[in-house]
Amino acid sequence: MGISREVFDSRIRENDEQGIVGFTQKLVDDLEAGFQAINDTLFPWLEKLSKRKFRGVLCLGMGGSAAGGDFLSTLSKHEGDIPVIVHREYFIPNWLDDSWLVIATSHSGNTEETLSSAEAAAKIGCEVIAISTGGMLAGLCEGYPNMHLVPSIGGQPPRTAFGHIFSRQLGILRALDILPSLSKGEEKSLLERLSIANSKFDITTGDEFDLLSIANELVDRNIAIWGPTELDCCVNRFKNQINENSARFVRVGIVPEMNHNESVAWGGVGTDQDSMVEHQALFVLTHQDLKPRVMKRFDWMVGHLGTEAAWKLNAEGPTLLEKQLYLCILMDWVSIALAFVLGKDPGAIGPINSLKEYLDD
Repeated sequence: MGISREVFDSRIRENDEQGIVGFTQKLVDDLEAGFQAINDTLFPWLEKLSKRKFRGVLCLGMGGSAAGGDFLSTLSKHEGDIPVIVHREYFIPNWLDDSWLVIATSHSGNTEETLSSAEAAAKIGCEVIAISTGGMLAGLCEGYPNMHLVPSIGGQPPRTAFGHIFSRQLGILRALDILPSLSKGEEKSLLERLSIANSKFDITTGDEFDLLSIANELVDRNIAIWGPTELDCCVNRFKNQINENSARFVRVGIVPEMNHNESVAWGGVGTDQDSMVEHQALFVLTHQDLKPRVMKRFDWMVGHLGTEAAWKLNAEGPTLLEKQLYLCILMDWVSIALAFVLGKDPGAIGPINSLKEYLDD
């Protein structure tokens, strides 16, 4: 049983205490500002690092601050010359040495896992680029000549600061020729198309793309998200956004891997199992340039679903980057819409705050 548009609009007005809707509306503006913020004039050390031939890039971070690293890692697999690996831990990998570039991201600057691993990387001689709004991570940069600070923009939760964070991360790898750059014209066109998409999905209008009806369908269902490997970063971010904004569990599957085991569970073995599948909701993240064999796998799976609550979210754009950012925008709005349908403030993260207080004792 869903809620009406009138009730939905009232919940947006009453439950959005931290302004999550407003931050989401500004995502494309954040991307544009972040791209412009990375240049040799502001950060002269970029020129020195651009002359290095790094073996790889290690991205340190947790939660929303690590999400951008997942996107960089996927882009590097398809467009880069060296690996980009995301590391979410207190320690650094045993194989890490000073031939690797390290990007340590903490929106607050106080994420303890990132602080620990960033300092460990600096101590073994790695060039470490820290992205934060301040905090202890910014302070670390003053104590190590091989640590370099790229300030980000504060005043909002990390998961809504993706535009600020990812644009700086991508800008750095472009400046160092680790990932290819776009021309000014290409970047302008990309941002214009993403801005149109953001307006289309904006839940405060509800005209072009009705996310309320989708959110209403999700209320009493378990949620699953599938996607191909080139969209694995989107699948993971979608899961995290629903976890945090909507306080709901999500099952994820990456094709073709999930076909080798999870497809059996979706097929069911009897009445009880079939009933479970019927109460499952599914999002399939896809795009027009899917590999033919992967597309065939998706077609078979969708054709054999035991649920009617399924949506194919097709990424638009001529490049993998644009496809990923397009889905990023759409999934943010879906997770926020679900939060309001459930009567939750999407900015409320009581359990995370409680855990942090417990760790501080």
